[in-house]
Amino acid sequence: MSEKHSAWRNDAAAKVTGRARYTDDLKFHGLLHAVPVYTDHVHARIRAIDTAAAQRSPGVVRVITASDVPGSVTFGQILRDYHMLADDKVRFNGDVAAVLVAETRERAIAAIPLVKIEAEELPPLLDPDEAMKPGAPLVHEGHGSNVVNHHVVRRGDAAAALARCDHVIEQEFRTQFIEHAYLEPETAVAVPRQDGVTEIYASMQHPFSTRRFVAALLGVPLADVEVRTVPMGGGFGGKDDTVSVVAARAALAARLTGRPVKMTYDREWSVRESYKRHPYRIKYRLGFSREGRMEACEVRVVADAGAYCSVTPWVTWRSTVQCCGPYDVPHVHCDVYGVYTNNVVTGAMRGFGSPQMNFAIEQLVEMAAEKCGISATAFRRKNMLRQGSVTITGQTLDTHTVSLEQALDSTLGQVDFHDKYKKCSLGRSESDELYGIGYAISYRGMSLGAEGMDFNAAVINVQFDGSILLEAAVHENGQGAESAMVLLCAEELGVSRERIRYRMPSTANIPDGGTTVASRGTIMGGGAVVNAARALKTKLAELLAPQLSCKPDDVRFKDDHIWGKDDSHTLAFGEAMHQLFLMQEYPYSFGTFKAPKVSWDEHTGQGNAYFTWVYGCQAVELTVNKKTGRVKLLNMAASHEVGRAVNPAMVLGQFYGGMAMGTGYALFEQIQHEKGKIQNTNFDRYRIPRATDLPEMTGLIIENADPLSPSGAKGVGEPTNELMAPAIANAVYNATGRRHFALPIRIEPEDRP
Repeated sequence: MSEKHSAWRNDAAAKVTGRARYTDDLKFHGLLHAVPVYTDHVHARIRAIDTAAAQRSPGVVRVITASDVPGSVTFGQILRDYHMLADDKVRFNGDVAAVLVAETRERAIAAIPLVKIEAEELPPLLDPDEAMKPGAPLVHEGHGSNVVNHHVVRRGDAAAALARCDHVIEQEFRTQFIEHAYLEPETAVAVPRQDGVTEIYASMQHPFSTRRFVAALLGVPLADVEVRTVPMGGGFGGKDDTVSVVAARAALAARLTGRPVKMTYDREWSVRESYKRHPYRIKYRLGFSREGRMEACEVRVVADAGAYCSVTPWVTWRSTVQCCGPYDVPHVHCDVYGVYTNNVVTGAMRGFGSPQMNFAIEQLVEMAAEKCGISATAFRRKNMLRQGSVTITGQTLDTHTVSLEQALDSTLGQVDFHDKYKKCSLGRSESDELYGIGYAISYRGMSLGAEGMDFNAAVINVQFDGSILLEAAVHENGQGAESAMVLLCAEELGVSRERIRYRMPSTANIPDGGTTVASRGTIMGGGAVVNAARALKTKLAELLAPQLSCKPDDVRFKDDHIWGKDDSHTLAFGEAMHQLFLMQEYPYSFGTFKAPKVSWDEHTGQGNAYFTWVYGCQAVELTVNKKTGRVKLLNMAASHEVGRAVNPAMVLGQFYGGMAMGTGYALFEQIQHEKGKIQNTNFDRYRIPRATDLPEMTGLIIENADPLSPSGAKGVGEPTNELMAPAIANAVYNATGRRHFALPIRIEPEDRP
């Protein structure tokens, strides 16, 4: 991409000047306000809900419970187990038993205590290991057990290989619940239209899944719900199920009252109800030779799914595929379980099942290297995946450039790692500040892979004055996806980006292209845009070739002109579109990108899990104070292979944001439960990194255009977030000489030299 495109966003001016209108900014005539009503229970059977006093409260228009639902009260992306309004039971402390609708938000909140809920307390099931035991109480009666899913990898004979290994390391790891911490909480507005359609505006990641939740609760066809895109104030994976449910409740209130309804959460409601990153309990047995060759690995993972399934099977499937990190291990036996409990629901969060595994495996390889008496870098080079390597699921990496060693060398060079490593304290220092440097590497399957159907669509509608309307079935989460689509379209058509107006689509004018997750926005949405542009060029070439005195194959598109075989025949782009008007032809195209075929055997965990992969390495320098245990970050560096950087400045923004977010995961963030109730429901008690906690960060973009991607681009949204925790853990060890196997890393007095 040319330099002039390297730092551009189509929505920048509106956002930095405050002109962008987010969902809570929207106003409609006759607007009502809805708020959720929770119970104080964690697990209880609902006997009765008395709404009479609340209904009489000044300003209250309607109190809605599950008995008012015309459709299905339960829905979900995988299992239809999410109770959008609690009907039979309270399954976690964030379940909503009723929705209060009033003339003002203040009136609605004032009436919340007047809703009386009679319930029979049930013992809460809060430990996923206990929940898996035979005879454990069921969170969902009729499910058979509390196990949501079980994924496996079976490669070779791990037990026999472990018995032959010179060394075997056994280690357990634990990770925590964490909050997405987006700035804008959940909000939705539902507007009933005269044609019977319910119109939805919401802060969401995926308009089409929101439409499915709304249609299910209302009991109407999908065509009777139109979800319109609105600027979104952060998501990081957290604004799918929860926002879809909030939108569905607002839609139900609008249907029952006949008026527009807004439902905007405050921070405490958001933290209480929204799904979190899964906490993992991981057990490893890693076997290797005395020369440092990884031979076998046994892995058992138990993921706390909380009260509802959400996307737990998809998250934990990725953990299965990437359980051995970016290494060639010939014998693998892996079991990953998602388990229901009465804890807060867990679901998608940036990294989607890989941050937990990387935290573990990237420490294990360094422990193994130390056992062999070789450097961690030499150990990694001996075992890392390379061009033509076969992954633990039997996939041969031969369709793209395997750039793992390139990323490793780039990052180590950026930080001068090998010279600085010699200065590590390893617990021995005259001063109070112990110095350490560490790094971690990863590979990551791109887009949905074998966990889902993966395709996208785009529409290019050129106006007869030469201006262009562009839509893509990928949602803008604030990451700059719209800008990437515009830049790709402009480049492929050979026009200036100023010609193109990106239209924020609705579910009524473009087909479902899947949610903006799995770092798939640019690779899938951009692929569809490029294919739509190529289809348009083919059509234009056939129509305009006679005027350009050439064959269609000789027509060229560049510099805002359409050219014939030589430069003596040309049409300005706008003039060409006017010619099409005179020919009664429409310069319109619809393009799709269908992900190349993947495969998966659920019984063996073997197959081509993803059609392409990305590779990265991140490093950190830090000090640990011997007296206080405080970790001070000095420097961070990252190298990631992205296929092709469509908008380099935005790519680096993903680097820095991911590194900051990964720092919070490593050192600060943790949802604190007490008997199933979240205690830190606002940012005064939930610690996220401050600017003062973060050091200078540098990033290096590696480009190896992917032949399976129409644009050559892949993605980088998640990989930058999944490496900081293991890099920090390794640096802390190199500073203190002590390992930390649980997140967040807390350096207690007994851990200090």
